[in-house]
Amino acid sequence: MRRTMLKTTLAALAVTTGLVAPALSQELRMAIWSANEAHLALFNEIADEFEASHPGVTVTYDSLAFEGYVTTLTTQIAGGNPPDLAWLFDTTAPDFMAAGALYPLTDTFAKTEGYDIADFPPATLTAWSRDGVQYLYPFSTSPFGVFVNNDMVKAAGAKTPAELIAADEWTWDNAIATAATVAATGKQGLVIRDFEYKAWENLAEIYAGWGAHPWSEDTKTCAFNSQEMIDAMTFIHDAIFVKKAMPGPGVSADFFAGDAAMTTTQISRASLLPKDDKAFDWDLVPLPSGPIGEYAWVGRAGIGVLANGKNPELAAEFLAFFSSKDNVAKLARFFPPARQSLLTADVLSAANPLLTKEQIEAVVIRGVATGQSTQQVPNFAQLQQTVRAGLDGLWQPEANIPGVLNTLCDRLNPLLAAN
Repeated sequence: MRRTMLKTTLAALAVTTGLVAPALSQELRMAIWSANEAHLALFNEIADEFEASHPGVTVTYDSLAFEGYVTTLTTQIAGGNPPDLAWLFDTTAPDFMAAGALYPLTDTFAKTEGYDIADFPPATLTAWSRDGVQYLYPFSTSPFGVFVNNDMVKAAGAKTPAELIAADEWTWDNAIATAATVAATGKQGLVIRDFEYKAWENLAEIYAGWGAHPWSEDTKTCAFNSQEMIDAMTFIHDAIFVKKAMPGPGVSADFFAGDAAMTTTQISRASLLPKDDKAFDWDLVPLPSGPIGEYAWVGRAGIGVLANGKNPELAAEFLAFFSSKDNVAKLARFFPPARQSLLTADVLSAANPLLTKEQIEAVVIRGVATGQSTQQVPNFAQLQQTVRAGLDGLWQPEANIPGVLNTLCDRLNPLLAAN
């Protein structure tokens, strides 16, 4: 298997954008944030096919740590060592596009035989385009669900989420009650995957159920001190410090290693489910309903070509190949496609043999159709760090939740107004 190979500002990135290197190298490098062996095996299979039809071309993947990914990426760019392609979060894509850091893809996709850009619903392209030009391919539109260790839940004497769903009782209140029952046995209850009191935006998987958002619809005003967010954060705080249903600060727990009863994450993590003697009876269910009723939360990632890479034209050609219908059908095993023709239970169940059609319908297809996503806002990196620091006061047992959130908004409002 191929060996996989990111604090500067985007202003510096914009300065270097015009310095496009001559198209001498036939080596392409894509920055990604997964080191999962199953993901890499599939990516390498696609790369092998491209290399076979492009003699002299090699494609490698640079697996960068998820924590600090954007910082590492921008450091590489400003340092003169940019990758040719990169995964980008929907939250950071606007800054990359505004800085002129990405190579336009509209013409490449249009001239690629059989690409069929009309297969992408317009709404799936909006986050990845600017002024009518496509700058990123909508790589993943992946809803969050809850993976469940049924063995652990039953051993604690609690109802499984499937039983709660059948009784129309799958709510956040009941999910946390189940998690607390498991936690009382010495295991962990519910883990918000990758949160770890750093990636606060992952808490959207919960607070979206209260109709809460971090900022106003026009992104000019902080909404962390809205009643919806105060209620949601009070619920989360209570789940952590009173009910002990979620791991507290400094506690590490991995659902897939058998440490916890439930975790919120996406289907790409299904490959982490244990096998053989470490296997357990598991399920995948939608997020519980919140005060606003049923809802879904979707994480989005795009792939773009760096304008100051060594060979952006060739990189764009590879991206068109990577995102062809045939390859997207393969990638659907881990990354739900934006291509409408492939977003069916038959296609997704064939690509995801671990998941049942019922799980795919309930979590993936329904989630893509109805899910909310993070609000895109300029200067997200600075806002993200400000929120992270501002929420530190929340993660202690006696926190004044409205006070912490009001102080956070005092810090955020000037930044948002300046955008």
